[in-house]
Amino acid sequence: MSSAVAYRLVVGTLPWLTIALLSMPVASGVLGALMPAFGWLPTLGGDHLSLSPWRQLVQVPGLVDMARLSLVTGLASAALALALVVLFLGSFLYTPLYRRIQRWLSPLLAVPHAAAAIGLAFLLAPSGWAARGLSPWLTGWAYPPGYAFPGDAWGLSLILGLVVKEVPFLLLMSLAALVQCQAGERLAVARSLGYRPLTAFLKGVMPGLYPLLRLPLYAVIAFATSTVDVAMILGPTTPSTLAVSVVGWLNDPVLSTRFMASAGAILQLLLTLTALLIWWSLERLVACASRGWYRDGRRQCGDRWLGGVAWLAMRTVLGLMMAGLAGLVLWSVAGYWPFPHFLPRSPTVHNWLNAADELIVPVWQTLSVALIATLVSVVLVLGSLEAETLRSRPLQPWVQVILYLPLLVPPVAFLFGLVMMQAQAGIRPGLGTVIVGHAVFVLPYVFLSLAESYRRLDPRWSQQARSLGAGPWRVFLGVRLPLLLAPIVTAAAVGFAVSIGQYLPTVLLGAGRVVTVTTEAVSLASGGDRRLTAIYALVQLLLPALGFLLAMRVPRYVFRRRRGLLPGAD
Repeated sequence: MSSAVAYRLVVGTLPWLTIALLSMPVASGVLGALMPAFGWLPTLGGDHLSLSPWRQLVQVPGLVDMARLSLVTGLASAALALALVVLFLGSFLYTPLYRRIQRWLSPLLAVPHAAAAIGLAFLLAPSGWAARGLSPWLTGWAYPPGYAFPGDAWGLSLILGLVVKEVPFLLLMSLAALVQCQAGERLAVARSLGYRPLTAFLKGVMPGLYPLLRLPLYAVIAFATSTVDVAMILGPTTPSTLAVSVVGWLNDPVLSTRFMASAGAILQLLLTLTALLIWWSLERLVACASRGWYRDGRRQCGDRWLGGVAWLAMRTVLGLMMAGLAGLVLWSVAGYWPFPHFLPRSPTVHNWLNAADELIVPVWQTLSVALIATLVSVVLVLGSLEAETLRSRPLQPWVQVILYLPLLVPPVAFLFGLVMMQAQAGIRPGLGTVIVGHAVFVLPYVFLSLAESYRRLDPRWSQQARSLGAGPWRVFLGVRLPLLLAPIVTAAAVGFAVSIGQYLPTVLLGAGRVVTVTTEAVSLASGGDRRLTAIYALVQLLLPALGFLLAMRVPRYVFRRRRGLLPGAD
């Protein structure tokens, strides 16, 4: 077999492996949850179809409140995050502030959801850093107040925590979409006609930008309505969100509860689909209601005060995240720290020394899973993008839907089914199953991070190499990969960070046998030892930060004598 034939065979196979990795676990997982939801699970005595699991589910106290809480928090957080991103882009696109925020996107995305939620909880709790900073000189509090925040019954703290993490993701998705919809040219034309910046963006850019953001936004809604780790940390407990309750039912020692848990998982899927349907209906409503506004010729729509709101809101989001992380650092070294003192009286490193031995196994297993899952994802994504380049045509719409499939289907729905099928097939839970589960979630983010850079690579480099007699493997390994080294390692860092933050796949597919810093941090967050919780949250944060640091340094070291290949070089 010639090298050219082998190259085409490998490149032609990898996209199908990518599609299989993204679609088969989701499809089989949903099927695996659907059958027990209707009473069919022979290993537990369910040998006939029945509606008994649904009758048990309907009788659960507070089920309506669980569903309402999940639906409202998911839609509200997505709407707030989108509004903030749109107002910020409309008011500050291509300004120095926009460029500064753009440089912070990768570090912000590196912060795992659990670490950000723990930091926010420590910041806003009754005895948190915010209350300490305002007491007693402003509030008069000599003791922690009695308000329930985080964990309020309305889910406001959960909405706030979701917005803090969704805004950087939507901003990152907007970067590539702005290029695709030619935002610069559209904005320049609108401004030349006398439109103010925000109005020019809303009327000239937004109609072309939103369709490109629709799938990422649907993924945000699906995550927000079904999140488990963030809801366990910031959400209420009486009742909790539906996804948290489903996980609790799955872990119930009474095995017959698995039938009701399956019904709950399917209900979560239906709930997320309902949220997406509501959002789609709102899209149609807004599109119809705004037709006249688009054509009325008005050049401004409160640009100044809306721009001020966007500036203040963006600073607040970034400030909350940074203050929460700073609070984690203080708690990790705190000795005696009575309320309302703003700083601990006796900082100490003994907290870290005492936790060092316990951290070895979680850190080792975290790194093992994340590195392998990221490596598999990068290889599959490179193969898929190379196949796209070889065919000289973009992905089909159905492939793009499959790419977002693990992000659109609630993880609790299909992961629960995978656990059921894993048990029936006799597959023992462990590192292997957890790695596959992580790869399902890592691969879409790696693809989204790398695709635009890969597609925009000048094809003349490859053409010149082929004209000099280089074969396809040599062109790929000796030309494409070196030119794309910086985007590849950055995408790998994003995938590594996503894997570090995975809680539910680790807990369900590992059956408690795989312990990571994320599972330990979430478990500790419900306890009373803030110092140990802060240490695990910081380790969870430092691991992806190390990945992004390597992503910045590796290209500079490799191309230290070829500075023209570095990103941003003239």
